Amino acid sequence: MQGPTSLQRCLLGLRRNPAYWLMLPLFGIALTVFVGCVLYSLLLSFTDSKLLPSYVFVEFKQYARLFISSRWTTSLQNLIIFGALYIVGCLVLGTLLAIALDQKVRGENWFRTLFLYPHALSYVVTGLAWQWLLNPAFGIQALVRDTGWESFTFDWLVNSETVIFAIIIAALWQGSGFIMALMLASLRSVDPEIWRATRIDGVPAWRTYWSVVLPSLAPMITFCIVLLGVSVVKSYDLVVAMTNGGPGIASELPAKFVVDHLFERNNIGLAMAGAGMLLVSVLCAAAPLWVLAAIRKRGANQ
Repeated sequence: MQGPTSLQRCLLGLRRNPAYWLMLPLFGIALTVFVGCVLYSLLLSFTDSKLLPSYVFVEFKQYARLFISSRWTTSLQNLIIFGALYIVGCLVLGTLLAIALDQKVRGENWFRTLFLYPHALSYVVTGLAWQWLLNPAFGIQALVRDTGWESFTFDWLVNSETVIFAIIIAALWQGSGFIMALMLASLRSVDPEIWRATRIDGVPAWRTYWSVVLPSLAPMITFCIVLLGVSVVKSYDLVVAMTNGGPGIASELPAKFVVDHLFERNNIGLAMAGAGMLLVSVLCAAAPLWVLAAIRKRGANQ
């Protein structure tokens, strides 16, 4: 006897659980807005659209123009450097801060608020604050030189070779506290019996964290990587506030490239081609996580 089809199973689920009916309108809006806009953007990337959308198709010419643009290739290089250091840095710093607070130190609430506070600020505020701090004329460099250390140099913000690292410092300051809060909540959910058993066996605390606790937090770590990855792809405010892409094009990121070509250079086709490549890069980055999650789920079911 043939079993129920996917549509029949869906209708049966809707009948059994009325909560699904409440989610249907939101699901429909999300599907229409997000998927519809993505498909429309991809459609425009194959046209010669300038100031207004045009439907004269030019095949892959916009993508070819994209990859011969030094501004785009610089943006991609910066995205790889920024993404790798930002994600790894936030995970390491956030996890270390969470482990430190997990020792139930005195004044934990005060420290937790202090570390989480930067995340409450907008990227524009963070960018302006760090722009002032890293400005050689009146920031950290000027402050140290005023103390008598005349040869001290800290001009990362105006140096095309190091400006991307100055932006990474500001981004780490903004994002590490949020990862700390997520990891601390996960650490507090670890079964106390694990700690009791490892203490009886004489296992050092660092070994317990490394071999037992952190592997058990893999789903949360994966979630943090996804959140940080999304922040990397849409990074725009911080760069504009700190450097506006300069000096020259040294701190350009793909999101700024897309916005500039969309609203200032009136080249919708090229901007959508850049947005399409960002979508491809996100899917490529997320694919290994999906595969790992599927393998883990299959292993748990067996």
